[in-house]
Amino acid sequence: MLEHSIPPMLRDRQVSDAGRAGTLPSEDWATRLASTLEPLVQQEGFSETAIDGVRLIASRCSHPRTPLIYEPGLFFIAQGDKIGYLEGRTIHYGPGNYLVQAMPLPFECETLARPDAPLLGISIAVDPLTLSELVHQMPTSLSDDDAAPMAAVALDRTMAEAVQRLADCLHDEAASRALGAGRVREVLFAALNGPQGQSLRQLVQRQGHYARIAESLDYLHRHFAAPLTVEALAARANMSASHFHHHFKRVTQVSPVQYLKRLRLLRARVLLSQQRVNVARAASEVGYRSTSQFSREYKRYFGVSPSQD
Repeated sequence: MLEHSIPPMLRDRQVSDAGRAGTLPSEDWATRLASTLEPLVQQEGFSETAIDGVRLIASRCSHPRTPLIYEPGLFFIAQGDKIGYLEGRTIHYGPGNYLVQAMPLPFECETLARPDAPLLGISIAVDPLTLSELVHQMPTSLSDDDAAPMAAVALDRTMAEAVQRLADCLHDEAASRALGAGRVREVLFAALNGPQGQSLRQLVQRQGHYARIAESLDYLHRHFAAPLTVEALAARANMSASHFHHHFKRVTQVSPVQYLKRLRLLRARVLLSQQRVNVARAASEVGYRSTSQFSREYKRYFGVSPSQD
């Protein structure tokens, strides 16, 4: 475990979302899951597995705060720690809790790990079809009051055991094919019944402002390079521009214009990191008409120029 490498002030930090979520499970569960995942890890970062939507997470060293974006999913860390920073909120997710990412939000993430105790975890994508099937088997709930698009919650026994069964499948190709989809459904069902289940239910019940903003984010991610205006997005959501702006910022913590800018810059960084394009081409592909403006905003957001990154 990596607990001794975490500063005491971090372990005791009261602003952490997970700190208010309840009693954490025993270290035995985290140790077992880490032991299950470690032989499967072949590379740093995220890596695909034999089960659709399930990826391994690994890092042999710590990484400072850096901007990124997660697609909707559940994130479990068995060893090491991650800290998310979202517009004034500090979201700590480590062995005692898991991250529920109901919507794709740009945020900053810090990784705590070391070579002799690397960060090890597993992520599960939220498949809309599977989620819809599960939600329609559950009692209807129409309130958005408890729905948070990104939050860490305590890992209870039901969820811990479901994640362990899923991880066990990854060691056997036949088990992954035969049981993998069912194990994923089991984890998603546990999440729907958990403290942030409401944030996932609202994605498919399509009721209220929360669901409308979720649909708008989906549209933004599919058309981020196109010319977009707040008025056009508001019209698609059947809301006035002022109401759309208010509810968008309430859910995502940033304005629609800020969100689109960050999304474009993050997409551009992926293009540049893969060395597929030069700076001018990256700017153009994500919707910038001016390469110089792109370079200025890129450096302001990431701290380095696109040519240096």
